[in-house]
Amino acid sequence: MNKKPEVAVATVSGKAYYMIVNELEKRNIPFLSLVPIEPVPIGIKVVLTTEAEKYLVRNEKTLTYNEMTGPEMLVSETLRVIQGKEQYERIVIGVDPGQTIGIAVLADGKIIETANCFSIEETQRKIESILRNFAKACINCFTVKVGNGVPTCEEKLLRLLDKALPKDVMLESVEEAGTNRDLSQTKNRRGLRDITSAIKIAGRNGLVFQRSMTNESEN
Repeated sequence: MNKKPEVAVATVSGKAYYMIVNELEKRNIPFLSLVPIEPVPIGIKVVLTTEAEKYLVRNEKTLTYNEMTGPEMLVSETLRVIQGKEQYERIVIGVDPGQTIGIAVLADGKIIETANCFSIEETQRKIESILRNFAKACINCFTVKVGNGVPTCEEKLLRLLDKALPKDVMLESVEEAGTNRDLSQTKNRRGLRDITSAIKIAGRNGLVFQRSMTNESEN
């Protein structure tokens, strides 16, 4: 049974529509397409539009697309709204290192984003982008958990993240054994397997990676 949409996209801007819808589909969020002047159906919790068209939308909760920040931040905020949260308390990013690197973002225990990366450097940039999406939110705790299944990759990634990420972000090394169990349905879909493992890694307790103090006391 398909879930009824709680999100509507109301814009006649082809570029904005494409960017918003592409991100919604990546995260498997059902949506309804509207013209801004159309009535918003009952059951829609949030309408996504552009700043120029916002005045045409008649809805209690309307969020606007910003080209400078991109659709990722907009859709993360959309998920928070439809979950009925004023704000998230904790963001955990699970990472499954390997030839294909799986990433899963959990907000207060719920999956809000997944991705695959194909290098350690791309993974670093993706994680930095995720953190920027929450820059204006009052998050009590950010944690990045990296699986230890490929030790050389894990160590390199942790050291890279240690240098790149704000010092209030906690880094953890997580025992990866067992995260690939019960994945028979995804054995021929490598990217999905890595994401599934990343979700499991995000849900486990790990060993805290001691952050370096480099640059923290610079004038």
